[in-house]
Formats: sequence, C-alpha cells, structure tokens
Amino acid sequence: MDYLPIFADLKRRPCLVVGGNDVAWRKAKMLLKAGADVKVISPELSPLFQQAVTNGQITYLGEDFSPEHLDGIFLAIAATERKAVNALVYQSANQRQVLVNVVDDTQRCSFIVPSVVDRSPIIVAVSSSGQAPVLARLIREKLEALLPQHLGKMATIAGRFRSRLAQTVTSFSARRQFWEQAFNGRFASLVAAGQVELAGQELEQISQGQANRGEVALIGAGPGDAGLLTLRALQLLQQADVVLFDYLVSEEVMDLVRRDAERVCVGKKAGFHSVPQAETNRLLVEYASQGKRVVRLKGGDPFVFGRGGEELEVLFDHNIPFEVVPGITAAAGATAYAGIPLTHRDHAQTAMFVTGHLKAGSDQLDWQTLARGNQTLVIYMGLMNASDIMQQLIEHGRAATTAVAIIERGTQPTQKIYKGQLQELDELAQQAASPALIVVGEVVNLSEKLHWFGKQPQPAYPNMGLQGAVVKLA
Repeated sequence: MDYLPIFADLKRRPCLVVGGNDVAWRKAKMLLKAGADVKVISPELSPLFQQAVTNGQITYLGEDFSPEHLDGIFLAIAATERKAVNALVYQSANQRQVLVNVVDDTQRCSFIVPSVVDRSPIIVAVSSSGQAPVLARLIREKLEALLPQHLGKMATIAGRFRSRLAQTVTSFSARRQFWEQAFNGRFASLVAAGQVELAGQELEQISQGQANRGEVALIGAGPGDAGLLTLRALQLLQQADVVLFDYLVSEEVMDLVRRDAERVCVGKKAGFHSVPQAETNRLLVEYASQGKRVVRLKGGDPFVFGRGGEELEVLFDHNIPFEVVPGITAAAGATAYAGIPLTHRDHAQTAMFVTGHLKAGSDQLDWQTLARGNQTLVIYMGLMNASDIMQQLIEHGRAATTAVAIIERGTQPTQKIYKGQLQELDELAQQAASPALIVVGEVVNLSEKLHWFGKQPQPAYPNMGLQGAVVKLA
C-alpha cells in the first residue's frame, strides 16, 4: 500500500493554497467544502477566486510566497505554473512537517487528493497513488452511477437513530442485523422517495420487530438496450428478491438482475404460454406479503400500454407499498434509434401513440383524428392488424403515399427497419416480426439523413454479429 487512505477533519483548520489559477481554485473550493479556513497566495487570482476573497470566504495573504506563510498551517497545496515556487512550498512544508500537495507532481507530495464520490456523510475516495489519475476519475464516474444520491440522507437518519437503537437492542450482532435489514429494505426505499418521516417510523417498527412487509417496484425496462435503463432501475434490480418480467424485456436487461433473485416470467405473447393478468396480480401480492422486495419489470414504460396502473391498483387495495420507475417507451426509444424524430416543425406538430391490438373493424379508435396530416402516428402491437389499420387510415383521409416504417426490435443489435408507403403497410407487416412498432408520417423520410444506429462498419467476419438493417420497398 503506497498511501494510507485517511479522512481528515479540516473544519476551521488553516489550509494554504499557493496559486490563483483555475486549478488552484478547484482545490480551494474542495477545502472550503470540507469546512477549512482557506488562505491563498498568488500575484493574480481567477475571477471566482477573487469573488471568494471579496466575499470573505478566503483570506488573501499576498502575491509572493515565503516559508513563514506555512507557520501554523495544517496542510498546503501548491498549484502554480512556476516549478521553482512549487518546489519551495514543498521543501518549506517538509521542514515544518506540514502536509503538502504539489499538483501534478507526485514526487513532491506528502499527501495526494483522491477522486471523490460525495454522498455526505458517506464519502468514497478512489486513488491510483498518483500513477493513473485519469483511470481513478473513470472509476469514480462508474461509482457515481451506482451509488444513489439518497445514501447520505439515509446515513444521516441512521446516525440520529443509533443511540435510541442501542437502548432497545443491546447485542452488537442484533444491531448489525437490524441495519442490514433497514438498509436493504423499505427504510431505504422511503428515503429514496423523500419520505423522511415515514422512514423514521420504519426504523422504529423494525426495532420493535413489527416491520416485515414487502414492497413492489414497478420498473420500465425500456425498449431493449440495457444502456437506456435509469440508475434507479439498475439499483432496484440489484436489490430484488423476486423479479416478475415480461417477454419484451431483453436478455441484456435481465442479465443485470441480482444473480440469486427468483425470476418469474409473467409475459403475454401470441403463440406462447401466457400468464393471465389476474395471476400476475396474485403473485405480486403473494410475494410482497411474504416480506420480499419485488420488482415488476415491464418492457418500455409501465404506464404506456403496459397495464401498470391496473397492477398498482391491486397493490393499493392490499395495502402493499410500491414505487414506480419510468422507462423509455418504445415510441421514443425505437424511433430515436431509427433516426425518426417524433415531431418536426416542417412535418409533424403532434405525435399520437395508440395500440393496434384491436379486433378487425373495431370502432374503439377515433380514426378521423388518427388520420390527420402533419402528425406522427405510432402504433404499438399493430402487426397482426396492419391490413385493417392501413384501410382505416386511408379511408379516413390519410394519403396512401404517406411514409411508414416498421421498427423491429428497436434499440437492439438485431434492429430492423422496414420502410415504404402507407398503402404497402400490410405487405411490410408480413415481413416483420414482433416486437415491432409502426410509425406513420412524413418524419419517416428524415431517417435517410438521421439514421445512425447500426451504421458502424460491418465486422471483418460476417458471422461475428448483426448490425441494425434497413429494408425498403421500392
């Protein structure tokens, strides 16, 4: 171990920054955030530095550094562009046994500043011992994505409850089990939702052995690309005891589920065994009633043709806590990956999303409205009724030559796009396979310019993988 990782209490301690450039300002700002009494020496100060001095946040000691400036200083940072000055600061600090850091000069550092993930009071520091600072920063960025913002608030609430817990739970091992249950359960979910008062009540109930309820997270998995998941969705997938998922959820997303979580497919798909909605509702209630953390994972967004509202109503009726994590709906994700903007000032001022999962000749839809020009019509689950959809739109006024696209497996490596005119929709649909999305409107023509996904050079060996493909009818 090249360095001992420690966390220093700098509150009200005098710290010296030598240098007034932007780099020095970033170091000074870090010290201020830690509560230090910051002093600066430099012939020139950046505007932000100057403002901090004017506001009394930082004390300005003068233009030129001398060793006496280190008397009484707890730690010092040298960030000038003059090597001689930096070397003098380092030498003088060592003589006085003052901790010193010379920016970008590891050989002249008695301490180094790590990359920090700040979830105060939770602090995570990453260091490469000065060997690869960019790598340390990249690791920090990954941790930023994994560690939720509410961790600090959770730690603060827990800190206030520790003394009370010690009075009721005297065993160290029992207290450890208590906190493991709290940090992995509903207490954490309540803090994440901003319900601080209820979170405190949850701690009370756990300490009295009363809290054993499970909860459900309704999560939108997006259209397929796992990179489109929200951070909150990823965090909950890693915490779930049980995951109830649909057929539309991609394997890439399912790979992110906690390895030891129970996985239950409750999807509905033509030609496959389907789980009735009533059975899905029953399973949600049953697993949550057992005190488990349940994730209900749906393709796209759970509130866009996903029956998410129906399932939450059942949970509400059974007094089961739940939260909702939105996902990118297929209409937004698949069209973006196909280079088709949903709206455009010159072609479409509105966009409409409808489900095509209707019986032929159904009058459940307002075809007159759906067939209007200068709008984008996105149809979910419409392949089986493509012929009827085509006839209805043309009969109600949409031009037969209107551009259409069918996007199959949008956002996934196997994405395909079938393009043509509205009068060819039935023929296009016979070539496509589910899951697929139908897009009707002039904006489809823009994909010739804006299509980007799958345009990478083809692999040297053709069997290495399939990039997105475009199939166009003449």
